[in-house]
Amino acid sequence: MNGTPIINLPRAVLFDWDNTLIDSWTTIHEAMNTTLVAMGQNAWTIDQTRERVRRSLREVFPEMFGDRWEEAREVFYERFRDIHLDMLSPMEGAERLVRMFAIRGVYLGVVSNKLGEHLRREVAHLGWDDLFGRIVGANDAVRDKPAPQPVELALSGSNIVPGRDVWFVGDTGIDLQCARNAGCQGILIRQIGPHPGEFNCCEPMAHYSNCNDMVALVRTL
Repeated sequence: MNGTPIINLPRAVLFDWDNTLIDSWTTIHEAMNTTLVAMGQNAWTIDQTRERVRRSLREVFPEMFGDRWEEAREVFYERFRDIHLDMLSPMEGAERLVRMFAIRGVYLGVVSNKLGEHLRREVAHLGWDDLFGRIVGANDAVRDKPAPQPVELALSGSNIVPGRDVWFVGDTGIDLQCARNAGCQGILIRQIGPHPGEFNCCEPMAHYSNCNDMVALVRTL
């Protein structure tokens, strides 16, 4: 762990979903390449997919496909729906981490740029839906991450407002920007730590390599 020493549990933790709690790159890569080829573009390598997939589909596809973006959206979602539950794979230690927070009375939510109906179907498929107060995906709020509205929606009804006692845990700069925009504490969870200058506008409070490293933290709080 790098960053500010953590000595107290937060009141709430909001998790990104894809590649924070579940490993979804293979699914996204397959659906994305099916779409690219159908639209007459070159397929991406897995590294290109990892680098380029950040914002929500409704923001990115109009830029990529112009007037045909809605056609591309349907191709993507058709392929995604065919495979996403069969390929669903939690990150190692993810369920343990979520349940440890829940047992300690921390309010939990999910804020993702995955389409809301697909996101909630995946959470239910894993049997985790009882662990989260709110599960917020793309199109559920007026705007998607990194705008603050999804965070506000995820906390609605909890009597908790965004602040330093709310953590936003995610694996990308979009997550850290969302945390900053909403006034929460951003925590980066990915194998590689922040590069110098990578997150100048939204430095994470802490970095953990994986869910198991965060489990070790929670055990001490």
